[in-house]
Parts: sequence; C-alpha cells; structure tokens
Amino acid sequence: MTDIRELIDVMAQLRHPENGCAWDVEQTFSTIAPYTIEEAYEVLDAIERADMDDLRDELGDLLLQVVFHARMAEEASVFGFPDVVQSIVDKMIRRHPHVFGIDGDPANKPVYANTAELKNAWEIKKSEERQQKAGLQKIVETKTSAQANQAAEKPPLQTQASHLDGIANSLPALTRAAKIQRRAARVGFDWDSVEAVLAKVDEELAELREAIAGNQPDDIAEEVGDLLFTVVNLSRHCKVEPEQSLRDSTRKFSTRFRHVESQANDQCVLLEDRSAEELEAMWQRAKAKVDV
Repeated sequence: MTDIRELIDVMAQLRHPENGCAWDVEQTFSTIAPYTIEEAYEVLDAIERADMDDLRDELGDLLLQVVFHARMAEEASVFGFPDVVQSIVDKMIRRHPHVFGIDGDPANKPVYANTAELKNAWEIKKSEERQQKAGLQKIVETKTSAQANQAAEKPPLQTQASHLDGIANSLPALTRAAKIQRRAARVGFDWDSVEAVLAKVDEELAELREAIAGNQPDDIAEEVGDLLFTVVNLSRHCKVEPEQSLRDSTRKFSTRFRHVESQANDQCVLLEDRSAEELEAMWQRAKAKVDV
C-alpha cells in the first residue's frame, strides 16, 4: 500500500528549485486554485456517472491539489501537510461531540434526539467557528495548460479522441465554456486578436437585437447564449478568468444594492415606492460612496 508520504515526497521533488519541474516550480496558490476547483468538479462528474475507476483517479487528482497547496505553504513557512491533516482531525472531533465527546472527552457526550437536532447542533457549531475566523482569501486566476507542448503520436483519424473529451459537464457554465474554448484554441481553432473577438461580440449583439425585434423566445434564448459564449472568449483573450470576473461584478452589485437599501431604510421608504429616477439617483450615490 502506498503511503501518503510518497506523494508528499514526489511533490517536494517536483517543486525543487534546481532539480524539479520548471512548470511546477513557477506555480503559486493563485495559479493552482483553478485546477483545484476543476478537480473537485471532476470528482462530482465521476460520481454522477457512477464511474468508480474514474472516481478513484479523480480523487487522486484532487488529493494532489491538497498536497500541492500544502507544499507551497510549507515552502513559505506557513504550514505543512501534517498541519492540514491535524486541522481537519481537530475539526471533525470538535464538530462531533456526540461521537468523541465535548473537547474530545468521551465521558462527556451530548445526546441528540434525532438527526434534525444533530444537524442543528452542527450548524450552530459551524456558525461559532465562522465568527472566530478572520476571513477568506480568494485565489483564482486564469488557468494555464500543464501539457501545452507535450508531444504525442496521432492515432488514425477514425479512432482519434475528441480534444474536448474529459471536460466535466458539471463545471459551472462559464468555466466549462472557457475550458472548451482553450481546448479548441490549442489546435488553432481561435480568433487571432482581441479586436476580432470584439467584432464577434458586436455581431452576436446585433443578432440578439434582431431576435428581440422578432419576439421569438427560442431565438432570443439562443442568441443570449451565443453572446455569453462569445463574451467568455473575449475574457479569455483579455486574460481574465470569467468565473472570477463575474463573481467580482456580482459582489460589487450586491454591495452597492445593499447601500441603496440602506438609503431607503434611512428615509423610511420602500424601494418599490421609489420612481425610476429616484432609484437611479440612489444608485449613483451608492457607486460614489461604497468602496468595493
């Protein structure tokens, strides 16, 4: 049976500044984060397909991500893999007092009447832990290919696998679109400039306008999808991670909207009672005041 220490040693060698892999050495938490997210979704994909062989492999890929992050943290003298293990062991014991006892004391176990009561206690404990945390760090940037220049012999055309094979259907739509586009771009199926993609965005927007004018719901839905897909392509050419960009914009909108709500509360009025002009003025005040 292979010991986890073997994988830890493999990662240490890959990250060796002189004798390791150049690609692995140059990675950071931020550049690896998209791989971590992707591998988690690929685990889900294997589960949904009930493919146990694939699940075994994908769990290994996900474990590698944990070891990778832990190795980088160890190099930065922040923590190491044993600390990661200890952290989750402590958490599981802390969150299961009915199994391990309060503070790990088996003689002091609370008793829950049913699973609903147990779940409620779990959520309370998690809430307490969240309040003690200082915050979370976001580390998602554009994913690059680990095998960009790897040579391979082409099989006969009729048996050649698709370049899109292995992209999990359960990935978020923006992430999956970007990944599919990157795969296609590897074989030259891509625009050669940002300007060309911008022209395509204008084209798709014009087609959407036509669909709206024709008042055909199916056509409108299709053209909206085409426009979104092209915008993902634009983000890729601009070296922007679309999922992260949309999350940031959503967060920005949410922060500003909450400020608009705060203005309404201060005025003792309901937002739905405000005119469009008043709402716009409140929004502009929120944009000017709220630091997002």
